[in-house]
Amino acid sequence: MAETTITKPKTKTRTRTERPRLHKVILVNDDYTPREFVVTVLKAEFRMTEDQAHKVMLTAHQRGVCVVAVFTKDIAETKATRATDAGRAKGYPLLFTTEPEE
Repeated sequence: MAETTITKPKTKTRTRTERPRLHKVILVNDDYTPREFVVTVLKAEFRMTEDQAHKVMLTAHQRGVCVVAVFTKDIAETKATRATDAGRAKGYPLLFTTEPEE
């Protein structure tokens, strides 16, 4: 009697963690918040240099909106809320929003 040996190929399944979806923080222009205050908030909350913050503020002023930075959802929402709240605390209608990156 002949014995037949059956060998099965070994398969390994790897679980790949998906990268978290990124969200943009967007500065919305308004006609009431002083430019210097916007620059101060950008420097404080987003750790920008004076020059970077000034360029972002001017872009938002000229185009109506400007993407400030891109983060994971939780961080983007936290930074947008804190920056908006900083404006509200001084009585300005400063607005930062978030939206998913495509």
